[in-house]
Amino acid sequence: MSKTPDSGKAEDDERSTVEQYLVKDPERFALNMARMIEQAGKAASAWAEPREKGDVRDHVAEPVVDMVKTFSKLSEYWLSDPQRALEAQTRLFSGYMTVWANAIQRISADGQDTDDAVKPERGDKRFQDPEWGRNAFFDFLKQAYLVTSRWATELVEHADGLDEHTRHKASFYVKQVSNAISPSNFILTNPELFRETIASNGENLVRGMKMLAEDIAAGKGDLKLRQADYSPFEIGKNLATTPGKVVGRSDVAEILQYDPVTETVLKRPLLICPPWINKFYILDLNPQKSFIRWAVEQGHTVFVISWINPDERHGAKSWEAYIREGLQYGLDMVEKATGERDVNAIGYCVGGTLLAAALALMAQEGDDRIKSATFFTTQVDFTHAGDLKVFVDEEQVAAVEKSMSEKGYLDGTKMATAFNMLRSGDLIWPYVVNNYMRGKDPLPFDLLYWNADSTRMGAANHSFYLRNCYLENNLSQGMMELAGRMISLGDITIPVYNLASKEDHIAPALSVFLGSRYFGGEVEYVMAGSGHIAGVVNPPAAQKYHYWTGGKPTGDFDQWVAKATDHPGSWWPHWQRWIEARDNTRVPARKPGKHMKTLGDAPGTYVRVRV
Repeated sequence: MSKTPDSGKAEDDERSTVEQYLVKDPERFALNMARMIEQAGKAASAWAEPREKGDVRDHVAEPVVDMVKTFSKLSEYWLSDPQRALEAQTRLFSGYMTVWANAIQRISADGQDTDDAVKPERGDKRFQDPEWGRNAFFDFLKQAYLVTSRWATELVEHADGLDEHTRHKASFYVKQVSNAISPSNFILTNPELFRETIASNGENLVRGMKMLAEDIAAGKGDLKLRQADYSPFEIGKNLATTPGKVVGRSDVAEILQYDPVTETVLKRPLLICPPWINKFYILDLNPQKSFIRWAVEQGHTVFVISWINPDERHGAKSWEAYIREGLQYGLDMVEKATGERDVNAIGYCVGGTLLAAALALMAQEGDDRIKSATFFTTQVDFTHAGDLKVFVDEEQVAAVEKSMSEKGYLDGTKMATAFNMLRSGDLIWPYVVNNYMRGKDPLPFDLLYWNADSTRMGAANHSFYLRNCYLENNLSQGMMELAGRMISLGDITIPVYNLASKEDHIAPALSVFLGSRYFGGEVEYVMAGSGHIAGVVNPPAAQKYHYWTGGKPTGDFDQWVAKATDHPGSWWPHWQRWIEARDNTRVPARKPGKHMKTLGDAPGTYVRVRV
């Protein structure tokens, strides 16, 4: 019986598809597998050596125990009612049956196309290779995985008996597990990885294991996942390049003053209080993205606090120390450098939370030097805090405190890992696949260089923050004690510009909105597009995103958003108009060092200390 032309072409296509998954050079492949095992051994040694020396002590048990406890509560809800458990199992079984029926239909003689039982969410880049839909085996894996992960997510969403914190943790842990077990993460279940491994006879795995060993060694026994090629970047050379001087240095902070570029400047200087989690140069990443450079161009005399990267010497430095030796010391340096007492201040993220607490304390102490406050993605009320709240309950905070007590600080890699886990689908697994399985170096990217330039957390400072903000929510409730005083945000009567970001997973827009009600003066609430970084670092020239303005931040958040005015582009010019509306007095430009001795060029020395 003769074959039709179409059937012959189909067989050729099938043979071609199969051949790309067959080893062409078994001897070379075997040699590379041996080399891969050798490199894997080096990775294991890099992990084991600091533990054998006692330099690293694992605290992995605490988060694993918390995840098990959380899943146990979830299981208890579904298994406590046989009818409820049966319905859950039936939904999963039904999904699997649909996947199975589709697979049978796909490999049947007629090759009829079928609709997927479940499709990847919009923006999911894991299953873009054509083989995920064309090859019956990989298509089955993809659909079975998506059905299972979607089912697990729904178990959390429909578990009515869980308290809100447990539900939040369960949802977070389900997402982490789902991201980890995706078939896209493994050689044999990812068609693209499979083909690359066969095509290179396993050389990609040799390179990948070599990179893994290097990254564990760089993390001194912990994996320091590289997210970019960091070699092209150097602080002060092509990052943090806005010209200026160091005008002050305390135990916890350097104070930077930037050179003016206008003939006249606003009479009120601007002091920026960035977070000490990561480093200040997110606001001065490069000339095109630099908020600091842009503010200088608008006529601000800009001062920035550059926090110390703490070590064992700073373990006892409290929040009060960060206020006295950082924020108020910065105000002293501003006055010494310019002769001005009246200052505009900006606080970003936890730097904003510190600024809010400091303003409340200063109001009681009669320090009225700050005349307006701007908060970038800052929480002062933590009722609806973001995903970081998953890591905060009494048991977890106690475990962190125990870990910090050994050295006086929390390793920067621990905080970096926590932040990466908030978006593990974007910040962990794509790099695991690219680096350690494909064996490819990541591309240069200044933002990811900054993201990897992590900082340690001083023990006393970090413990105070976790307990008073995330755990007990004392700041908004008037229960935070600083310098022997119970402080109240209601004492802050200066004008406030409160910026949130629409897609922020660290300081959600709702949380920032609700925090506005606790200030005692006028509050301008503005919601920028995008997230915690891109929503803030959005220069006007980029013409990206939107921002929303409206009435007073009171009442229902969703109603405020529905009535808000949508503006295309950056919020930066809107903020500038807000600042000038409070005081637009201009004076001759001030050059750093005119009235005081400087301590070197910006960006200073503290920012260069790496973990």
